[in-house]
Amino acid sequence: MKVRKVKIGIIGCGQISHIYLKNCTEMFDILEVVACADLLPELASKRANEFGIPKACTVDELLADPEIEIVVNLTAPAVHALVNLKALQSGKHVYTEKPFALSLPDADEVLALAASKGLRVGCAPDTFLGAGIQTCIKLIDDGWIGTPYAASGTIIMGTSSDGMHPNFQNFLRLGGDPLLDMGPYYLTALIAMLGPVRRVTGSAQQVVRELQILNHKSPRFGDTVPVEAPMNVAATLDFHNGAVVSLQASKESFGYSPRLEVYGTEGILYVPDPNFFGGSIAIKQSNGETKEFPYSHPIATDSRGLGIADMAYALQSGRPNRASGQLARHVLDVSLSIFEASETERHVTIQSGCERPAPLPLGLKYNRLDL
Repeated sequence: MKVRKVKIGIIGCGQISHIYLKNCTEMFDILEVVACADLLPELASKRANEFGIPKACTVDELLADPEIEIVVNLTAPAVHALVNLKALQSGKHVYTEKPFALSLPDADEVLALAASKGLRVGCAPDTFLGAGIQTCIKLIDDGWIGTPYAASGTIIMGTSSDGMHPNFQNFLRLGGDPLLDMGPYYLTALIAMLGPVRRVTGSAQQVVRELQILNHKSPRFGDTVPVEAPMNVAATLDFHNGAVVSLQASKESFGYSPRLEVYGTEGILYVPDPNFFGGSIAIKQSNGETKEFPYSHPIATDSRGLGIADMAYALQSGRPNRASGQLARHVLDVSLSIFEASETERHVTIQSGCERPAPLPLGLKYNRLDL
């Protein structure tokens, strides 16, 4: 398929924008970044100068640009849905950072508007499109571990007390909690490997209720701020394929300790950290031996923005984009249902569904996502 460049604009030029802009300007040939915008004009100008972007502008100016096909929304979680709606109302496809929204009504409004206008919605994470998870998908589909019947995921982190991020306070509210912040990497990878979730139960608890900023370089050094979101969550997820998955997500500790395993009737698959695109892959076989596996797919380096490139290919071929709004909505539904299960002390049936994202084809050429 002969491809053309797709022009994109970035809204939100904060910390995460650096890796997106680096990849979208240097790695993905199908993308052309033509504008960036931020509520702080100096941030937009800084990124434009850093990555050779032709225009740094206001959000309204970016949305009014007729050349831009895809708006990339890298704003704070609390305004993801609002910015997505504005982009869609301007006739643009939209790709947003996770979480997709902070409520299901907001997520549904975005998807309904996109459907009414014939526009596409995409959402991070796109790490499941990397070599690590794509190889695991192939190993499962090819029967290397037999029938997958269970999985276990653990995300143990600390809550940062450096106070340097401009949106530091937002990380201590819903959206910066471990389930909506880090959980999407694990849930998206699990859905990509096993399919959609049928019901959940869980418990959301909290140890730390306030946090003192200890970084002497922070303008808020010495301040004590409330931690408003539950920072310790445990969940059990029943998948439609029969697999039962346990997930622990916590920011009550220190360091970073990720783990994800898939258990099958004929082996145990050790999955690399879904927060990244690569990592080691191994299977413990029924004879007790553990065998490492090479990648079946490319793209093992930090390639955030891969989902945007996939959307650009999908726009030209007509196929579904893999990191889709429907997938992100399902992940959000699962996450919020875990909180609901904790509050109501019962199982919660997941009302949404999604298609398991199609695996990337084998034999892709460098920087290509379609054959």
